[in-house]
Amino acid sequence: MKMQTKEQTGEILMRIVMFTVTLSSMSVLMFIYILPEISKEFDVTNAQVSWLSSAYGLIYAIGTVTYGKLADRYKLKNLLTFGLIVFAMGSLVGLLSQTFYMALIGRCLQALGAGAIPATAVLIPVRYFTPERRGKALGMMATGLALGSALGPVISALIVSVAHWRWLFAVPLLIFIMLPFYRKYLVDDQQIVAEKFDWMGGSLLAATVALFLIGVTNGTWWYMISGLLTLGLFIIRIRLVDAPFVRPEIFTNKRYTFGLIVALLINGIGTSLYLLSPLLLSDVQQLPTSWIGYAMVPAAAASAIFGRKGGKLADLKGNSYLFFIASSLLFTCFILLSTFTGSSPLFIAAFLILGNVGQSFMLIVMNNSISHTLPKNQAGVGMGILQMLNFCVQAVSTGIYSRVLDLGSNIHWNWNPINIPSNGFIYSNIYFVLAGLHLMILLVYYFQFRRNKSTNIQLET
Repeated sequence: MKMQTKEQTGEILMRIVMFTVTLSSMSVLMFIYILPEISKEFDVTNAQVSWLSSAYGLIYAIGTVTYGKLADRYKLKNLLTFGLIVFAMGSLVGLLSQTFYMALIGRCLQALGAGAIPATAVLIPVRYFTPERRGKALGMMATGLALGSALGPVISALIVSVAHWRWLFAVPLLIFIMLPFYRKYLVDDQQIVAEKFDWMGGSLLAATVALFLIGVTNGTWWYMISGLLTLGLFIIRIRLVDAPFVRPEIFTNKRYTFGLIVALLINGIGTSLYLLSPLLLSDVQQLPTSWIGYAMVPAAAASAIFGRKGGKLADLKGNSYLFFIASSLLFTCFILLSTFTGSSPLFIAAFLILGNVGQSFMLIVMNNSISHTLPKNQAGVGMGILQMLNFCVQAVSTGIYSRVLDLGSNIHWNWNPINIPSNGFIYSNIYFVLAGLHLMILLVYYFQFRRNKSTNIQLET
């Protein structure tokens, strides 16, 4: 396939991906807001009903790296077909569910299928676009994520206001409409690796992620210790077999591992925008729950509008240029949130626009940069590991932020010298620390970039 024709096909595919990612991210968010209603209907505890989100996230995290690994071996369109069929089956089970456990099974099946979506979203730019034009494609993916984040709470509220919550399962069924288009345009011309699939290694990695996330979620050390043990077994496994689930040499790729570290730090900090902001609006601004979702919409909408522009900037000016813009936006957002913690919800919503656009740009930069460090035969599993670790760090960050809020609820002093006094000291302090962390990451990047401009992982195209 000629490069020009290939990129034209890639542009069509990325429009399909954008729609798919939008619905997929909506599916994740829509159920968060109606968990109390489900708990009351089925008379289950908060801990039990939380598994509708926890189980989805756990299976989704494991699925992203598994589908990524399988994409290095099998045709991507066949994997995606399997994933979307399973996703549709889960949606139907949930839609028809009459018990809590049927609804839970529906969510688990959705997650099992949905893991194919991020693998597709990051591999199409890698396989169909040259490095110089990959940013635009990744920008479309970021736009889909932002649109899903913006529409999820609104669509959830609208559906629940006029129909039963089970109809939330019907929305993701629209993804299945895209399957014929994927089958038509997704042409796998890469060489298929004919090596044996390491199911034992994959199982050990899955057990490690599951035990670690359950331990973090429940605050149980035994699960985390067990996760470390299975991690040790996984490391031993990939060093002993001829065709391991993950080849050890991928972690000796310094550019790749450095990129992972930077991406995970940035993602962990960015989690605060989605976790702390609703709590800030509720605890400090005393905004009613029904209005909090709407206050978050402008930021998500701005990310959707500017996502593609960020991708074009990465192609025209380079990843480093977009990195500096993104880092500046995030630093400004956190400083403003720290300084004006007790201001009007309108100001908070405006500050979040800066942060969400910056985080959207960072998603483009890091995916683009890390994809440049991987050889073609490791792109699937390498990008899958990135997606899996991103989810893990989000779970860890959520636990850390929640713990800090609990411990700091009685703090009445502020670390930000220019903070306007309010009753949100703990939020101001957290945002102040996060601004400092982003400044440190920017400085480390700057000096690393100056030291070796030819290294791709220094976020340069």
